[in-house]
Amino acid sequence: MSLSNPVLRDDIFLREDEREASEQRMTIGGTVNKTLLLLVLLIVSGSITWYMNDQGIIEVLSLMTAGLFGMAGMALAIFFFPKTAPLLSPIYAVFSGFALGGISAYMEYEYPGIVANAIMLTMGILFMMLFLYTQRIIKVTQGFISFVVLCTLAIALVTLVDFILNLFGMNVPYIHETGWLGIGISLFIVVIAALNLLVDFNFIEEQTEQGAPKYMEWYGAFGLLLTLVWLYVRILDLLSKFSKED
Repeated sequence: MSLSNPVLRDDIFLREDEREASEQRMTIGGTVNKTLLLLVLLIVSGSITWYMNDQGIIEVLSLMTAGLFGMAGMALAIFFFPKTAPLLSPIYAVFSGFALGGISAYMEYEYPGIVANAIMLTMGILFMMLFLYTQRIIKVTQGFISFVVLCTLAIALVTLVDFILNLFGMNVPYIHETGWLGIGISLFIVVIAALNLLVDFNFIEEQTEQGAPKYMEWYGAFGLLLTLVWLYVRILDLLSKFSKED
């Protein structure tokens, strides 16, 4: 239970035989650069789906569906075969953009202005968490990590149960409601997603200090992108509930 983000695992980074064979080591700067590149790819591909919205709903749904399945496939491949991260992480980012572009277009149609607010909040939270971490205002202790892990696992379990119930025309009570209880649940999930960023920063920093292989910069960037995608989607959900309340 050392990390909340499941793709950033100790056993992935701490392979001594790979480190001995690797001439280059993972760096924080390299991980940051690769994260920025993945974000650019996501934004570009997301813009494609976004602007396709004018061409018809079928085209958008097709690309969005391809993006969702592509995200899942690439994530599993990278998770089980980390050495593929330099090749598959950019592809994952492109698929993520296709999916998020479609989701964003739909949400913008339902709630005008919501996407711009969600993007600004996501980026604002990212930089705020980075500032809090680098200035050590919030210390990422083992107890802190354990708390975030448990909360993240609980959210994942509830989400899985809700997905299964939806197949039978039901859902988990309260989490989809627009009252203050539903808003409170969504706000809690956003907070946990934001705290995951701190745990991710800490893990990448630790593995950099311990000399992880160079290709793990891509793997670390991929893990950060997973958290950012989750954070953005949850912010969209939270803002939509506020819009419904109005």
